[in-house]
Amino acid sequence: MRLYLINPDNPVVSLNKVRWNRLNKYRVWKPLGLMVLAGLTTPDWEVTLIDENLGRPDYERLPKPDLVGITAFTSQAPRAYEVAAIYRVAGVPVVMGGIHATFCRDEALEHADAVVTGEAESVWGQVLEDARNHTMRAVYEGGISAMDAIPSARHDLLRGQYYFGSIQTTRGCPLNCTFCSVTTFNGGTFRHRAVADVIEELRSIREKIILFVDDNLIGTRRDHLEHAKDLFRAMIREGLTTPWICQATINFADDEELLDLAARSGCQGAFIGFESCTEEGLMAVGKKFNLQKGRNFRESVRRIQRHGMCVVGSFIVGIDTDRRGIGETIARTGIEYGIDAANVLILTPLPGTKLYDQMDREGRIVSNDYPEDWKYYTLTYPVARYAHLAWMDVMDEVNRFSDRFYSYPQILRRMLHLAANTRSVKTFCVTLVANLSYRSNQFLDRQSYAVRSSLGESPAGEACVGALSLAGTDAGER
Repeated sequence: MRLYLINPDNPVVSLNKVRWNRLNKYRVWKPLGLMVLAGLTTPDWEVTLIDENLGRPDYERLPKPDLVGITAFTSQAPRAYEVAAIYRVAGVPVVMGGIHATFCRDEALEHADAVVTGEAESVWGQVLEDARNHTMRAVYEGGISAMDAIPSARHDLLRGQYYFGSIQTTRGCPLNCTFCSVTTFNGGTFRHRAVADVIEELRSIREKIILFVDDNLIGTRRDHLEHAKDLFRAMIREGLTTPWICQATINFADDEELLDLAARSGCQGAFIGFESCTEEGLMAVGKKFNLQKGRNFRESVRRIQRHGMCVVGSFIVGIDTDRRGIGETIARTGIEYGIDAANVLILTPLPGTKLYDQMDREGRIVSNDYPEDWKYYTLTYPVARYAHLAWMDVMDEVNRFSDRFYSYPQILRRMLHLAANTRSVKTFCVTLVANLSYRSNQFLDRQSYAVRSSLGESPAGEACVGALSLAGTDAGER
């Protein structure tokens, strides 16, 4: 039996196109979810994993499979449906899963023979058995999986094609921010794999740098932090100190022992969601965690950097409290915090989030020609009406941020500071590449948005008439 597992691309996304920008090879991650499914697949299936971000194959020239499995974030959905159509026309059953199929199940069922909702570990074996017997059901409810049911991913299937390896050690998030669907998809309980299982999988990763894809590697409570420390101690003890990066909350900076163990186990840097520069903005998106303890963000960043690790900050433009000038404010804030790189995203109502429910209820979602418009839900395009910013205002604020924060003098200043505070050549090189690729991709995004507007594919002209007034109203897959 032959199985194809496919990760579709998105033609409007510049970040993950290696052919568009050679620097992007340092920012393309493996489709880890499909690799985990491959690890669950029994030996009687011949598994081929296809990542379209490395290039689209000629599917008609490939050997005909017995089953096709496709995953998709929301922005990948239109392309996922195109790929599904190719195989369904050829009489091959298609099963879709992932975060978009979970929250848009009925839509996905119009394009696939079956849909897996939630985490797939508990039902994947049944999907394969039913496919073998030609008795597939329309829906398989995966729900929340037991962490001991997660196998080591099949890293061998894509070996040698990526700069970063990938691994996941935890699932779930208790923060439940309005723009994020992680809590809805993976649950609000922070769950972790056994340290021994993670160590075993780390041994199979051959890439030079590893990305821990956990939405928050360290968690938020003391027991969460202690588990992270146990993992780092095991990595040091077993000599598994390949350089790695992760996503974490700002409390990463609060525990000196945690920082020391992370650095000794190979940590090169952390991606941290600051989200907003203001208390009002944080309250608006539900990121109350960042408001605890009267935190000094500059000092928190410095504590991480003193251990030789870089900090990449993430911010959002388009929050209901944002007004003109927010792009410049974010740039100044990033410079004041002393972060090594920054990512500015546009507030996007993704299915499965509280934000989507609110904006849909208020009639504020403009890019709603589904499924075609899903491709613009990349966090880099405006797709809704914003409280105090028209569409062109939103793009202008993102550009203003980029022009200030990613000016060559600012990049040079950050690199000189990093060179003086880290002994890791890899940390320096990865951070430099991140700065240059963010700058380059912002230019590509500007071109792409200009083309979209010129083709009449966005209601930017309508939105520029004026920002939405919230008077009389009730008022992140990230």
